[in-house]
Amino acid sequence: MSPPRLLPCGREAVLVEVDGLDAALALSAALRTAALPGVVDLVPAARTVLVRLDPDTTSPDAVRAAIARLPADRHDAPDQGVVEIPVRYDGPDLAEVATRTGLSTDEVVAAHTGTPWTVAFAGFAPGFAYLTGGDLRLEVPRRDTPRTRIPGGSVGLAGRFSGVYPADSPGGWQLVGRTDVRVWDLDRPRPALLVPGMRVRFRAVTECG
Repeated sequence: MSPPRLLPCGREAVLVEVDGLDAALALSAALRTAALPGVVDLVPAARTVLVRLDPDTTSPDAVRAAIARLPADRHDAPDQGVVEIPVRYDGPDLAEVATRTGLSTDEVVAAHTGTPWTVAFAGFAPGFAYLTGGDLRLEVPRRDTPRTRIPGGSVGLAGRFSGVYPADSPGGWQLVGRTDVRVWDLDRPRPALLVPGMRVRFRAVTECG
């Protein structure tokens, strides 16, 4: 495993590049456990962790030095609770996912609902959470040609991830269903329903709404 690459991002952040998603999640969890003075936010992604800091309390050099001293032991992300999301599995790509995985459509649904997912990180659009840790049989590539419009509430698969589109947008994920649960709502005190470390369980329903 390569050592992390620490890059400056102005006076208020340090970007840490690592080998992959597992390393990024482990580093993010270790940083949360360490609670470094002056660190105000952590933003994990697929291969990086952005460490935001208060320049009146600490400096990028101090944060980089503290990160270099972190123990190599793996830390688990804090438990953020469980959210259940009801899904009507009638997505336009459900049959294709079944073909690609060698499962029946019913088995795809059973696999998607049978294993809890975990929010790894957020990105792409406000409220869009990349969920990982589901059934490994559901790993499928993105569509060769992205759609110009995917309805908000669509539930999709891409690579090792699952996710819920928070609003109408372009996208290239394989769509297996839809939900009426609003994963992004500016009227809530915390607009994003799904945050890193949260576990998600999908539940099959016959109707939405």
